[in-house]
Amino acid sequence: MDSIAGRDLRCVIDVEATCWEDEPPPGSVGEITAIGLTVVDLGALERVSPHRIPVRPARSAVSAFCTALTGLTQAEVDTGVGFGEACRILAAEHGAGARPWTSWGDCDRHRFTRQCRATGTPYPLGRRRTNAKAAFTQARGLRRRPGTAGALRMAGLPLEGRHHRGGDDAWNIAALVLSLARGDAWPGPTAIP
Repeated sequence: MDSIAGRDLRCVIDVEATCWEDEPPPGSVGEITAIGLTVVDLGALERVSPHRIPVRPARSAVSAFCTALTGLTQAEVDTGVGFGEACRILAAEHGAGARPWTSWGDCDRHRFTRQCRATGTPYPLGRRRTNAKAAFTQARGLRRRPGTAGALRMAGLPLEGRHHRGGDDAWNIAALVLSLARGDAWPGPTAIP
């Protein structure tokens, strides 16, 4: 439980990263370009606040494919902060290291782990996490794990904002988390090794 007035606050995280339709150009790597975060209060069953942190990639550029998918442009990410500063903001301003967190699947967790390791940046997220995609799949008795847009349709929830945009995706994943919590199907966090 979060120490702020006894509230049960969690961070829902979704990242966007440089990507290409085919292979990356020589020397380029997939780097986080935006971190979306929505704080949810599981006790009150509400989304508390959305946040978006644009991140300036150090070793790659935003491709036309990436812009078409996410809407992010090179000019936009050029105004962002460096990855290390983005991680500091997550921890210091949003309590991301102290709170349990969730993401849709394992991709974002792995991306943070890889980029932190590659840059020598301290891991900014807590060690207690829930895979919302796995929780949704189990609660619905599904054989295949759906993407966020498909899960929203199954749950009868609207897709708000732009799909594949970190801040909007975190907001939508938070709606799915709350839908599961309302149905007593939210499993809570597990420890990350």
